[in-house]
Amino acid sequence: MKTDVEELSPTRVKLTVEVPFDELKPNLDKAYKELSQQVRLKGFRPGKVPARLIDQYVGRGTVLQEAVNDALPGLYGRAVEETELFALGQPDVEITELEDNEQFAFTAEVDIRPKFEVPEYDGLEITVDSVEVTDEEIEETLSNLRERFATLTNADRPAEEGDFASIDLAATVDGEDVDDARTSGYSYEVGSRSSVEGLDDQIVGMNAGDSKTFTTTLVGGDHEGQDAEVTVTVHSVKIKELPELDDEFAQLGSEFDTIEELRADIRKRLEDQKLHQQLGQARDKALEALMEKLDIPLPDSVIDSEVQRRNEQLDQQLQMYGMSRDKYLEEEKKSAEEYDKEIAEGARDAVKGGFILDQLALQEELTVENEELTEYVVRNAMQMGVQPDVLAQHLTENNQIPAIVSEVLRSKALNLVVEHVKATDDKGTDVDIAAMLRHEAGGDEDGGDSEAAETPEAEEDKADA
Repeated sequence: MKTDVEELSPTRVKLTVEVPFDELKPNLDKAYKELSQQVRLKGFRPGKVPARLIDQYVGRGTVLQEAVNDALPGLYGRAVEETELFALGQPDVEITELEDNEQFAFTAEVDIRPKFEVPEYDGLEITVDSVEVTDEEIEETLSNLRERFATLTNADRPAEEGDFASIDLAATVDGEDVDDARTSGYSYEVGSRSSVEGLDDQIVGMNAGDSKTFTTTLVGGDHEGQDAEVTVTVHSVKIKELPELDDEFAQLGSEFDTIEELRADIRKRLEDQKLHQQLGQARDKALEALMEKLDIPLPDSVIDSEVQRRNEQLDQQLQMYGMSRDKYLEEEKKSAEEYDKEIAEGARDAVKGGFILDQLALQEELTVENEELTEYVVRNAMQMGVQPDVLAQHLTENNQIPAIVSEVLRSKALNLVVEHVKATDDKGTDVDIAAMLRHEAGGDEDGGDSEAAETPEAEEDKADA
């Protein structure tokens, strides 16, 4: 097989491939065998029809076309591999020559990753947020924990903000009931402003057994934007009582004996969380700094595919929440043009960053071990709440393993860059990113309750994967 490469642009090439006809023999044999199963001729069982009769019955040209269609993917793959191109997306293939028993040739135009070298990245300077846990953040965390252990007691008085009222809601538009606005026994926090507009103002001052009707504008459902008559009936009013912040609460809400021990643990957990966020920010900043050192051409088709993927992802999320694209843009205070521009810029950065990390992985001869793939599967399975072996089977059946290998390689390449950056926080203090990466890879060194700590169950999950 002979392959010539013509560069149409820095990101697109045209392959001209000439194939000796005898290389098509396995594909021709396969085509005859399959057609023999389909052809019905008197005196011959299915699969036993001779090739010469198939040529007479369906035509030699049909057999050739079947063989060529079967051979093309493999021949194209060989051409790409032999020319050491990094092809992107599907090629535009055209058969240029097909002479029986003589010659077969085709051309394939395809986008490729541009050729470039990643420059020196040692000593890239980045600035990240400082890690500081405030007393206010600790108290906020304690407050949230208190909310989980709050109790509700009946109140012998009218409803006030902060109370919980058990209510029924019903709505009519032009005298007709609105089914999707009806609810019964709904426990509503007065003052939360989480239901129809004006409801909180009506409930304040109501006693158990009271009903009120008021006019409001519906913000969802089939009657979105229409005025409705809403009737609210209060069945009970309850006061939320929070436990005292003392040693007894610490023993109730945690494994600690004193409230001070609980506060210390919260401080450490918040600090670990912020360190993790700082490391993530360092990764982003390091890649941005490396991207600024390179100006490379990007294939429009790859950017368009990334834009499409991001739009489809947003549409799926909006559908889950029952929100339209227009409503989302209104809440984000963006025009459609601003959103499209933002998506396009993000897509370009994502494609460029991916190209750079792919090339860096090649330059540094990075590889992915089976253990690293297993770690990836186990980690993602835990996040998704599925068994690792189930996720592994799904990824294999859907041919997702190559994409995972690429993702792991990019992660290793980015970590390599981050290890060599010179990082300071916004207060001018040096940040040891390399030590943070070692800590992340090694898990929770103090053996506490961190999710990163290995457990027998986690080891079993790895074995299953």
